Amino acid sequence: MDTLPGSALPRHTPALMVSTQTAVTLEPVPAFCVKSKALQDTSIRITASSASPGLKVFVNVAWDANIPPPPEGSEEEISKAMQGQDVDELSPNAWYVPLSVSDARQDRDKAGQPSLVFDCVFNPTIKSRTLKDPEFKTFIIELSFQRIEAQASIVLSRQISTPNIASKGKPQRRTIHISPTLYPPGHANHRSAPVLIEEVAPGQEAVPKIKNKSAKAPKGILKETSPGSSAPLIRTPSWAWNKNETKICVIVTVPGLTHAHIHSSTLDLEPRRIILHIPALYELDINLDTADAELTAIFSKCGSSDSALTLKRMRDLDVDGANAEWRVAEETIVIYA
Repeated sequence: MDTLPGSALPRHTPALMVSTQTAVTLEPVPAFCVKSKALQDTSIRITASSASPGLKVFVNVAWDANIPPPPEGSEEEISKAMQGQDVDELSPNAWYVPLSVSDARQDRDKAGQPSLVFDCVFNPTIKSRTLKDPEFKTFIIELSFQRIEAQASIVLSRQISTPNIASKGKPQRRTIHISPTLYPPGHANHRSAPVLIEEVAPGQEAVPKIKNKSAKAPKGILKETSPGSSAPLIRTPSWAWNKNETKICVIVTVPGLTHAHIHSSTLDLEPRRIILHIPALYELDINLDTADAELTAIFSKCGSSDSALTLKRMRDLDVDGANAEWRVAEETIVIYA
């Protein structure tokens, strides 16, 4: 029986803009299996069942080349990631490990008792280090556990064992959607990120491009931005959420916000999306229909990946009944939906 050290979910993923996604099919190759157990009563929404304390949970770690590989990183950057340390927020090369977690499925252990199984799929480029470096393997297991906990709202024991099996059952074939910009150049699924800012020559008038003309625009809580007020993306703000009796409350932390910013800012809501634009300060796009792996890539850098993964599994936002409070003194924006 091994014990995983406690650590915070690593915050070391670049804040990437949501882009057009592509569907990829995973056919995971099993690597090893880890056995844990649930520590408290919880309802597993994805299986419409409950997990009681002591319920065995099997985690299959597996490989598939359709999961983006980690970016290139120095040993120092990798070490910081393994220790859960923050990296330079301005660095475009922050090191992180993409993964995809399956929905839970029900199974039985050797004694015929009920159990749950999750597949955690990584790119095979980390296979060699995972199998040769015990500390790195522990990091991968802990990363898997934390992602499962965020996705399934379950608490897993860090008292673990590794059964002498490659996997509990066969890791399941499934299709996920992910941004092609997460793949490195040369990968079959790679696509370059779209140009977000187009430079216009002096005296030349910019002609707006019409995109998806038939699409329904999200309902705006604030007025639309006046022409010429948009600015380059500065940073993605950190955010969290909670739930009161009737509303989902999303709290966005916006240091530097002033009353002057409010008049030129926009906040738009869709049932599964929040888009905040504060010119020259912040840009936030929470698309809850985005794949888990990409949500993690987008929000790990600002420390909000857990919030994104758990909010994704809540009900749709109440667009018609939504309102927002711009609390300048507290440097927060609170969205009630």
